[in-house]
Amino acid sequence: MTKPRIILIGAGGHAVSCIDVIEQISEFSIFGLVGKSSELNKKILGYHVLANDENYSTLIKQCQFAVISVGQIKSPEARISLYKRTIDHGFKMPVIISPLAYVSSHASIGQGTIVMPGAIVNAGAVIGKNCIINSNSLIEHNAEINDHCHISTGAIVNGDVIIGFGTFIGSGSVIKQGIKIGSHCLVGMGASIKNNLENNNHYRVNN
Repeated sequence: MTKPRIILIGAGGHAVSCIDVIEQISEFSIFGLVGKSSELNKKILGYHVLANDENYSTLIKQCQFAVISVGQIKSPEARISLYKRTIDHGFKMPVIISPLAYVSSHASIGQGTIVMPGAIVNAGAVIGKNCIINSNSLIEHNAEINDHCHISTGAIVNGDVIIGFGTFIGSGSVIKQGIKIGSHCLVGMGASIKNNLENNNHYRVNN
């Protein structure tokens, strides 16, 4: 049976990790990537950059599925913009889950989200659209991760935590149970969050 084709929107470092996971799940055939004009015809792990950000809508005739493979640290805006455009062009955005991750059957994950190797998503957790749940991160019971968030490598989001739209949680950070973190926040690497954070808060270890 022929596998459906998928295109990756973004040709940087995060795309390498996305390719690896998609190859492992064996549900899709990677058609190629979309990148910047300067990246056209470049090969990443054997796959060509076929189009740039301006003309990739033409690929819908050859490829039904897409995933956003641009990373997210300082701002979610690039991923948000690409996600909206990709949906508007008619692409379907599947949930991508590494076979080396654990996702409870009682958890919910929105379209376009990717769950990387070693991640754990426990029962009752709700994860929104177009999120990155990165390697070895933990999303505990009943936690709520809103759309367009990046939970980075080794981060621990404890039970009943709520993380707002477009927020970045840095590597190795720990969010105390029941804490609420607002939208468009940035929690730096190794931070320990014990109190609620308002919208647009940038919290680093030296705060």
